[in-house]
Parts: sequence; C-alpha cells; structure tokens
Amino acid sequence: MTGHPCPRLGYFPERFMQEKFYSDILTNYNNRMILDRWDALALPDGWLVAGCLFQTVWNLKDGRASDADIKDYDLFYFDDSDLSEEGERRVQERVNDVLADLLVPIEVSNQARVHTWYESYFGHPYPPLQSARDGIDRFLIPATCVGARPDAIYAPNGLQMLYDGILTMNSLTPHLELFEAKAASYRSRWPWLQSIGLRTNIIGSQQVGR
Repeated sequence: MTGHPCPRLGYFPERFMQEKFYSDILTNYNNRMILDRWDALALPDGWLVAGCLFQTVWNLKDGRASDADIKDYDLFYFDDSDLSEEGERRVQERVNDVLADLLVPIEVSNQARVHTWYESYFGHPYPPLQSARDGIDRFLIPATCVGARPDAIYAPNGLQMLYDGILTMNSLTPHLELFEAKAASYRSRWPWLQSIGLRTNIIGSQQVGR
C-alpha cells in the first residue's frame, strides 16, 4: 500500500538483488535514457549514482511514480589530470548537451577534486580519492552507496539495507549533523524509512567509550 513499506525481500543472494536493482532503476525513464547514452557521455570511470537510483527503488516500494520526488540525477567521474572547477564545468556542459531533452537537473562531479572543496562547504576534512567508487563509498548513509553503469552495479554495502529502508551513519563519514539532516530529508518524502543512530544513542555510546 502507498505510504507503507512493502514486505521484506528476505536475504536473497547478492546476484539476484543486483539484477532486481538494475531492473528497478530502469523503470525510471531518466535513468534508462542516461544509461542508454552512456558512450556519448564519455565519462572516465563514470557512474550514475545516488538518489536517482535508491529513490527510484523507494518509490516503487511505495507504489508511486518511479521518478517522484527525485531532485536531480548525479553522475560521478574521475579525472585526476584536471582538478580545476573549469574542467568540471566543461564536462557538465557536454553532459547537458547529450541529455538536454530529459528536462531534469543533471549534476556532474569529478571525484578527483572533491577534497579541494569539501571542507570549506561541509566543514569536515575529506581525503583525496583514487577512483569514482571511492566517492560512492563515502555517501553519508551506507544503504545509499550505490552506482550503476550499463555493464556494472556498484553496491559496496550490499542492497538489503536499501530495500529494507534502513538509514544508518557511514563510518567513513561519521558526521552526525550531516547524517541527521540527510535522514530527515529522506524520511520527509518516504516516511516508512527507519533512521537508526539517533543523536542521544550516538552521544551516549561515544561517552561510554571514553
């Protein structure tokens, strides 16, 4: 029923989960068109990532349109030969040209340069990365660490938590205030999601460990 979680998938083998995930994300027309035009995008170490993928799954579980409440479509790539903002902007312009007819916001991010701006924007240090997948690994919520391209799915934490709607803090980015804001944003759109890691519980565990 709309507004309520579907029954758990159960702990199916990861290969089955990945096949289901890929099938589910393709129900979103924009995802399908982006992946269909992958070669034209010409992104080094490119991945379609984040909300356009996992939020499509949550919409399907809710019985909603697959693209409902998805704010933008994120593309990661990795090019450590050009860490400039201008270089990233040129890639963004090329991607915009290829996908202009989709009429949805497309955000392109060179993961090789995130460490040059992350701390000034979010207030936390960020290490230089070695690949676009390193960036996926560091999403604030482990269940949402997912990426796709025509020949692969990347889900370093598996897919079970994504389908179960479990929101926890990522040990690679243990930034409580950012996690809470992100989880609250998701739960405002998909209220059945379960946020595990309340401020009182986390602070208490930190104090016990001192």
